[in-house]
Order: sequence, then C-alpha cells, then structure tokens
Amino acid sequence: MTIHVVGNVCVDTSFRLERLPSPGETLNAAAAGEGVGGKGANQAAAAARTGASVTLWAAVGRDAAGDGMESVLSAEISELRLSRLDLPSDRSVILIDRHGENVVVTAAACAEAFDPLAMCALASTWCARDILLMQGNLGADVTAQCLKAAHAAGLFTVLNPSPLHAEELDLAAVSLLIVNRQEAEALTGETHGDRAADRLCAMGAATVIVTLGSEGAFVLEASSRLQIPAEKRETVDTSGAGDCFAGTLTGLLAQRVPLCDAARLATRAAGLAVGRPGTLVSFPTPAELAALTKIFKPENM
Repeated sequence: MTIHVVGNVCVDTSFRLERLPSPGETLNAAAAGEGVGGKGANQAAAAARTGASVTLWAAVGRDAAGDGMESVLSAEISELRLSRLDLPSDRSVILIDRHGENVVVTAAACAEAFDPLAMCALASTWCARDILLMQGNLGADVTAQCLKAAHAAGLFTVLNPSPLHAEELDLAAVSLLIVNRQEAEALTGETHGDRAADRLCAMGAATVIVTLGSEGAFVLEASSRLQIPAEKRETVDTSGAGDCFAGTLTGLLAQRVPLCDAARLATRAAGLAVGRPGTLVSFPTPAELAALTKIFKPENM
C-alpha cells in the first residue's frame, strides 16, 4: 500500500518574535531560520517517518531552491515525483510569537499551476488499496478532480483542506476529513468540535476528525465518537502541528492501525512537535514514533 501525497513544497523562512507586529509596524526578530516546508512536504515526511511507503507529488521551480528541496526531501521520502516548472519555487514566511502562535504568508505560483492528473498521469500509478492525502494549497478544481478520481478508483481519500476554500469544498469523495477548530467552524458555523463533526458528516465526509489544539482532537467514525485529550506541554512553535498530525495519522492508517488508535498516536506526535521550533524539523523522528507506538499498542488502549 502506498500513500500518494499530492500537495506543495516550499522554502520556509521563519522569524521568532516577542509578539506579532501590528499593521505598519517593524519589529526585530529574536531569531530566524530557513528550511524545507509546505503542507504537502510536511505531511509526506511525517507519514514516511511512521515507516509507510510514501510518494510525494508536487511542483518546484527550475532554480536553486528547487534543487535544495529535492535534496532534502529525497532523504525523507521513498519516492519523489517533483515536476519542474518555469516558475520560482514557492516560499513561505512564518512569524512566531513567544507563545508559539504563528501567522504564515505563502507565495504559491508552483502549487497553483500544478495539475498532477494532466502533467504526471497520477491516476495511472494508483492501486485500489492505496491512500490519497491532499491539502488545500493546490487549485480548488485540481483538488476536487484528484479526490473524485481517487475515490472512483477505490482509494481511501484523506483531505486536510488548509488553507481553506470553504465555498468550493465538496466532501462527497472524502473518506476522512481532518480540519482544525477554525476550519470546522468556517464550514459549519458550529463552535463545538463534536457538533461540527456531525455537520461535516452530513455534508458528505465519511469520517471526520476535528483537531482542537491544546484540547486534543475529536473523532467521528460511523457511530463511534471519541474525544482525545492532548498532553500538557510547553508550546514553543505551533507551525506544522496540523501537518504532523495529518501525516502521522495517515502513515499509521496505511499500516492497518485502527483510526482511533492512530488518532491518539498522532495527537501525541503533534504534541512533541509543538514543543520544538520549526516545522518539518520539529516532527518526531522514526525512533521517537516507534517508542510511541510501543507505549500505545492497541491492546493497551
């Protein structure tokens, strides 16, 4: 079984600040860093660290940034399918305050131009038991077409629609929807995770997980409802926590871990990530994930 992650890759430049700036204000950063990011790359790497077989489909520019990202990701992910476009590679700027909260701005020309069904014959590589994992960085039409084609081909489809395009979201081809509290409210008008999950299932998603930050996550699967608490930890940087959760969860599902058990493990993995600076570099290592899996074996749940 292969997880096909179809999404974006970008260079992340982060600045750590005492607080986030007000409009028109200039602040000096306490620290700065640069690395590989993008929700597609982050989730693919998180899934691969669980030991799952992962193929990442994304687009980068024909530039030095694209070369560097390919080099880094080739050490993380078993198969890279990076399309080289005559565009600058995508970039994100992340501002992080002293509480670990962040704001992100992305230049996404490559992601917006990427159409893997047309450019890469994506569907020809699928097997019926594979998993498709997508986010919200690609064009809304491209995302919808990929999900529909994968669902028709018998794949298990996972959607983490961030950044959210609520007015264009069709959940009929989504096997598992993963949204955070803000996204769930934007889609349903509900402020409580459990009621939002009910509405999202009624809108077409087969299974829903609403992540709740420091409060953990809520899982709605058929008639099963589960509130998963998060461990209390010092928050250093929340950027990438949702990607860590979605990628880790999907990697575990590919290895036949039951959904609720996988969600518990993914919540713990995301908790480790927010205690460290950075995005991809903060995610648990394969060794750390293996240790978590031993602690949270299904028979001990």
